[in-house]
Amino acid sequence: MAVNPNEDTEFNDALRKYGIIGPRESTPPSPSPPPSPTLDDVLDEFTAKELQELSEDVNNEETERLIAVYRQKRIDEERRDRLRARFGEVYPIGREDYTREVTDASKVDEEDDNEEKGTGVICFLYKDGIPRSDRAFQHVRGLARKYPRSKFVSIVGDKCIPNLPDSRVPMLIVYRKGEIRQQIVAWGADRERRQEELEAILLVTGALDIPDRVEPTGGKDEEEDEDFEEDDGDPSSRMRSAATSTNARAPRNIRSQKKKDDSDSDFEFDM
Repeated sequence: MAVNPNEDTEFNDALRKYGIIGPRESTPPSPSPPPSPTLDDVLDEFTAKELQELSEDVNNEETERLIAVYRQKRIDEERRDRLRARFGEVYPIGREDYTREVTDASKVDEEDDNEEKGTGVICFLYKDGIPRSDRAFQHVRGLARKYPRSKFVSIVGDKCIPNLPDSRVPMLIVYRKGEIRQQIVAWGADRERRQEELEAILLVTGALDIPDRVEPTGGKDEEEDEDFEEDDGDPSSRMRSAATSTNARAPRNIRSQKKKDDSDSDFEFDM
């Protein structure tokens, strides 16, 4: 007769008593639920306008004071982002504009930038009619809108670098503080690429500056959407809902890694 040593039976207890089978495996303890979000965690999700609406419904002085602190913090963040969002699109340039619009522009520091990091400038070299170049142009436009603190410019490849072979297109040259930080050659020639992959590389090279305040976007499941509809945009309802939730927001993760062959180039670039 086959014996399941993990069954809790009198027969198995007798076998264990005489050492015929080993001791029963202990049941692992259930994991503790994640802690509920604190009031600070909840308030950190709201915009300045929502915090203002929320303060009108609060009768507790201490909570009202805390909301006011977060609201001022949010106002300061939004103001900085507006001042720093100098770009937001892809600017076409000519070869004669390169030094001014790319090299010199990358030396300009943002307002209130005590670290003097300069500006991330991404120069996109393209050629119409090449499918991978057309796809990459779409990705570049999307990233320009998403990261308005970074400057994106575009120029036809062989207008920028004479006799640039089509096999090198599309090409991206990343500048910061007047220096080339990265060159990406023939992007998408090996396989079809996604915008997230290009975004990851540009983040790693330091070309993209993330806003102080990143607003949550999309990605909600149906249950979350239903909860949001029930809240009807009321921040106090959202705060009550968040206070009873045990789900933590997953951290952003850049999984795409840069390949050496994507960026290394023996093509001489000289402006």
